Amino acid sequence: MSYKIPESVLVVIHTPDLQVLLLERADRPGFWQSVTGSLDAVDEPLAGTAAREVAEETGIVASEHVLTDWHHTIEYEIYPQWRHRYAPGVTRNTEHWFGLCVARPLEPKLAPREHLQWQWLPWEQAAERCFSRSNAEAVRQLAWRVAPCGAA
Repeated sequence: MSYKIPESVLVVIHTPDLQVLLLERADRPGFWQSVTGSLDAVDEPLAGTAAREVAEETGIVASEHVLTDWHHTIEYEIYPQWRHRYAPGVTRNTEHWFGLCVARPLEPKLAPREHLQWQWLPWEQAAERCFSRSNAEAVRQLAWRVAPCGAA
C-alpha cells in the first residue's frame, strides 16, 4: 500500500452568482464537501492536482472553465478515521484552496466510490452544509475571492 501525501487541494466549484457545488462523501454519508484530494506525487503542480481531482470526482474539465489559485494555505489535523491512509505518525495535512467558476450549474458525473450525490446551493447554505470547518470557511470567503469568470 502506498500512503497518501499529506498535501492536498480544496476546490470550491461555483457559478458567477455564487451557487456552490457540494458532494456527499460515500465513505461518510451525510458529510458534504467541495472537491478535495491529495497530490499524486510530491512534484505534481497544485493546479494540476486541482484539475485532476475535479475531473476524477465530477467529470468537469477545469480547462474549459476558470480555475483560480486563491494562494491560501491552511494546515489541519487529519481526522482520526482517515489517518490510516497516511504514513505512520502523519497527523497533519497542508491544504491549498482553489476556486473553479463555471458559467452555470452543471450536472456532475460522480465517482461512485467517492460520492453518493451532489447539489448546487447558494453559498451561504453551502457553507452551512459543509462538515469541515475549513471547507465552510473557504465557501464563506468565496464572495470576496471571486474573479470575474465568464466560463463557457
